[in-house]
Amino acid sequence: MAQYDVIVIGAGPGGYVAAIRCAQLGLKTACVEGRETLGGTCLNVGCIPSKALLHASHQLHEAEHNFATMGLKGAAPKVDWKQMLAYKDDVIKGNTTGIEFLFKKNKVDWIKGYGSIPAAGKVQVGDTTYDAKNIIIATGSEPSTLPGVEIDDKVVVSSTGALELPKIPKKLVVIGAGVIGLELGSVYKRLGADVTVVEFLDKITPGMDGEIQKNFQRMLKKQGLDFVMGAAVQKVDATKTKATVTYKLRKDDSEHTLDADTVLVATGRRPYTAGLGLEALGVELSPRGQIKTNAHWQTNVPGIYAIGDAIDGPMLAHKAEDEGMAAAEVIAGKHGHVNYDVIPGVIYTAPEVASVGKTEEQLKEEGRAYKVGKFPFMGNARAKAVFQGEGFVKLLADKETDRVLGCHIIGPGAGDLIHEICVAMEFGASAQDVALTCHAHPTFSEAVREAALACGDGAIHA
Repeated sequence: MAQYDVIVIGAGPGGYVAAIRCAQLGLKTACVEGRETLGGTCLNVGCIPSKALLHASHQLHEAEHNFATMGLKGAAPKVDWKQMLAYKDDVIKGNTTGIEFLFKKNKVDWIKGYGSIPAAGKVQVGDTTYDAKNIIIATGSEPSTLPGVEIDDKVVVSSTGALELPKIPKKLVVIGAGVIGLELGSVYKRLGADVTVVEFLDKITPGMDGEIQKNFQRMLKKQGLDFVMGAAVQKVDATKTKATVTYKLRKDDSEHTLDADTVLVATGRRPYTAGLGLEALGVELSPRGQIKTNAHWQTNVPGIYAIGDAIDGPMLAHKAEDEGMAAAEVIAGKHGHVNYDVIPGVIYTAPEVASVGKTEEQLKEEGRAYKVGKFPFMGNARAKAVFQGEGFVKLLADKETDRVLGCHIIGPGAGDLIHEICVAMEFGASAQDVALTCHAHPTFSEAVREAALACGDGAIHA
């Protein structure tokens, strides 16, 4: 039987990247994955298929609302839901088979099945036990739900079920106003559903910059999404074809109901570590079920590492990828590093929302002196030309040193624009550094430069 330097359990973004990096560093590596395809939740039932549906539904929106203005006349396309799902599945297949190719290219062995760890240095898959000097746990997360809410992935669905509904619902209730709920709610609203989002808190997208939250919700309301804020869901009663959501308003404890064809439960995710045998091994877990690790992604059991959604931190694919590469570097005797202060977050609605670094609320709480540079996309020629003038760039910089502390963008291409600031922050750049950098015209990125100029003498086009 093969002896491995590293066995990675889980082939999601964290796991497959860790496996490939280990192989690149000369370590004999295998990756255990129980799905029929590689890529984990993200590529199979998460990030990638949802972006395919977001793209398709946005094209429909453009055809219905903007084509005629541009001189593109004719009836708007009709939605062929079956074909749209087939397109989504083709996108998934193209990405998952790509990872298979990368495994073969880098000589990573794919051990098919679900793994457990009977002892340090041992990984069991089915009836076979493999030896490994090091084990990386990259098992990801699963959707969580609420008491009184049972997910059947038919009428009451998780994000997984929401990506493969047999038909577009007439009425969709989304429980949770976080990233997943708003992205998928946007998809179905564009496709014709009446969408109501029920949120326990008083603001959407918890943890986001307050000014962005307020403007984002206003834009989504303008697009037709309804919101019930400060509402605690009590239960969901479902039949084979309908559901009733019962909730109480926190402000007065009054009880209300909503009827729906489909209920999407988007109340977050929890680490998926079932069946690994961690308790018997003595691996320490947090009260929330996360695997505890040190600064080198090592658990308290020698030779066992953990990354991604299974440990503390934001449940983001790119955070898991960074940790996967860093853990591989550590195992190979090098220095692995992840800068947790510069991990961007993106919501792929229209407009997109992106952020990195500190929010204004965090800086106030820390008592830090800062300045704000803002620039609206209505002042950006490219954005106006493509009907995307809503939103703005908000740059936060230290009041004395001018060092960039954070950035928050709501507008076209925000998920790509944010990386200019990520690089700037990694290099300790000032707002002036960004402002003095030539940006091509006409591009959306000019709005970032203008926000940086606004941290100094002022923006030019506002």
